[in-house]
Amino acid sequence: MNEAAIRVSVFVGILAAMALWEWLAPRRPYVDKKPARWFANIGMVALATLLVRLLFPITAVATAVLAQERGWGLLNLWSLPPWIAIAAAVVLLDLVIYFQHVLFHAVPALWRLHMVHHSDRDFDASTGLRFHPIEIALSLCLKLAAIVALGAAPVAVLIFEVLLNGITIFNHGNVALAPRLDRWLRLVVVTPEMHRVHHSVISRETNSNFGFNLPWWDRLFGTYRAQPQAGHLGMRIGLTQFSHARLALWPLLLLPFTGRTGDYAIGRRR
Repeated sequence: MNEAAIRVSVFVGILAAMALWEWLAPRRPYVDKKPARWFANIGMVALATLLVRLLFPITAVATAVLAQERGWGLLNLWSLPPWIAIAAAVVLLDLVIYFQHVLFHAVPALWRLHMVHHSDRDFDASTGLRFHPIEIALSLCLKLAAIVALGAAPVAVLIFEVLLNGITIFNHGNVALAPRLDRWLRLVVVTPEMHRVHHSVISRETNSNFGFNLPWWDRLFGTYRAQPQAGHLGMRIGLTQFSHARLALWPLLLLPFTGRTGDYAIGRRR
């Protein structure tokens, strides 16, 4: 089974499982009609995938193969046991994604792209697909640079890609975990209860809990927030400047160029 088949299989399987879980036991009531939201959100990831295929002739795993063959990158400077090199690469790539996420909140021009993700007035598995195609392309550029700089092994990159895709869908789920389970689980992975705080309309909550896979970075760098101020049932999801608008696919694509940024970019207030 090749890289694409593995990634697609895991992606479709987790998305289907989360959709079923949300249908059987939703954590919060929906603001917008689910079919229209899912059409827009899936449309975004489909267009992003098409853009990446057109712009990038090489995948993340292929880049790792090239780096390994040429001896590029930090991890290729030492003769580490394979399992240590793989684990280190996965953890370090996750740290890169954490800082990338902070960057997209800190730089106003990048926030314009990222606010497409946050403009969703609901929070469910499809929200994990709602990224502007230009953001996905920029994210891939940073990821490829990180893979070369680290010298990450191809198997480490494949593991990371599968984890990133799968856990991003999981931690955007409109599902509830038992409080005790959530407390333990969020020590090793970002849970829906943890990440939902990041989608609050309150800017200090939006600018917290940046992790996607590993929850350690938020605790280490002081961006961790355990619970939303209004509680998970009382909190409002989305961005205040779009709180009365249901955004379809075409408006979402234009949003970075037409929408107001509000008070969410870190260090910038209007």
